[in-house]
Amino acid sequence: MTQLEAARQGIITDEMKEVAEQERVDAEAVRRAIADGTAVIPCNKNHRGLKPCGIGRGLRTKVNANIGTSEAYADLEEELLKAKAAIEAGADAIMDLSTGGDIAAIRKAILAEMHVPLGTVPIYEVGVRARKERGSVVEFTEEELFEVIEEQAEQGVDFMTVHCGVTLEAVERLRREGRITDIVSRGGAFLTGWMLKNGRQNPLYEKFDKLLEIARKYDITLSLGDGLRPGCLADATDRAQVQELIVLGELVQEARKHGVQVMVEGPGHVPMDQIEANVKLQKRICHGAPFYVLGPLVTDVAAGYDHIAAAIGGAIAAAAGADFLCYVTPAEHLGLPTVEDVREGVIASRIAAHAADIVKGVSGARKWDLEMAKARKNLDWEVQIKLAIDPVKAGRYREKRNNSDTKTCTMCGNFCAMDVVAKFLGTEKINC
Repeated sequence: MTQLEAARQGIITDEMKEVAEQERVDAEAVRRAIADGTAVIPCNKNHRGLKPCGIGRGLRTKVNANIGTSEAYADLEEELLKAKAAIEAGADAIMDLSTGGDIAAIRKAILAEMHVPLGTVPIYEVGVRARKERGSVVEFTEEELFEVIEEQAEQGVDFMTVHCGVTLEAVERLRREGRITDIVSRGGAFLTGWMLKNGRQNPLYEKFDKLLEIARKYDITLSLGDGLRPGCLADATDRAQVQELIVLGELVQEARKHGVQVMVEGPGHVPMDQIEANVKLQKRICHGAPFYVLGPLVTDVAAGYDHIAAAIGGAIAAAAGADFLCYVTPAEHLGLPTVEDVREGVIASRIAAHAADIVKGVSGARKWDLEMAKARKNLDWEVQIKLAIDPVKAGRYREKRNNSDTKTCTMCGNFCAMDVVAKFLGTEKINC
């Protein structure tokens, strides 16, 4: 029985109870959100030691961190360090996007050592095998595609990005109307190449029922991928993107009929004035399914600082209703990220998520900021650092830029506004 099937039968599972406790909400509210598909708990039955995480309506905005090898850098130990750094920085989930080295062994190691939900994009492994064995990423069969999906499911993957909405019709529309950056999704590109080479429909769409059988068997959450997402601002919210979204909305309903948990992935590069409309459109067309967005990045020219561009877009998207933010690191568009890049990306996305949660009225969000405000008023540096979203960096700044016995900080010193005014207002200390 999947989480969705249990919820529909009125059963509050252990996973739902744990999510409710984490979120400080009523377990029945979690069950109802799972039952109507507006929230999901990615939790493969084979993922031992998993700490459940809820994504969707009424819950804290979650952050995902992508890690994974490439052909140029296929060091398992480094990827494990990245995964550890991401979790220590507060990531709620990890996606392994490895395309180099022993992909199955890398995934096995991450599953064994990390206890947050793990996601993958199965078509990557399919393409890597095809290129190695036959010289091209598009030289694979339908059977091989579903075999890899089943293998990853058996291994314990909790959610999978599957580009089911990249259909022949959508690709033809894209070809007819044109784009600056065409297709920037690797999964979308692999499947588009396969369809055009073989003159056949996307097997993930055509045989969606087969995909649902596997997902239901292991209780995998399907993350319906945005294979036609815009790769630059000029391509945002075009007809190809919207046509794919319409197909995904239909597949959301089909997945729910079969008791399979499902969420929908959203665009990557979107001007600020289009972000809210994109979120509302997805929620309407996809029947309130949790929305998982990459950024979105609000400008194309922030190379080296794309984590900031993505955090700006992520805050707007989450405040408008997006539920899950895929982080972007400073290395986005430039190269494979380092451990420090991963950490910076997670923190930037967490800031965006928390800023949105304040607007959403998520339990405890405003209280966190109020506690920080009181600590600042009291010049209580120990509490301020403890409450910081990145205590490590905050503590490092405090230690390096100030003497240990300094009451204020070296920014203002004896001219600290709160210290000066408090003496005249008689408010030197307030209760926390």
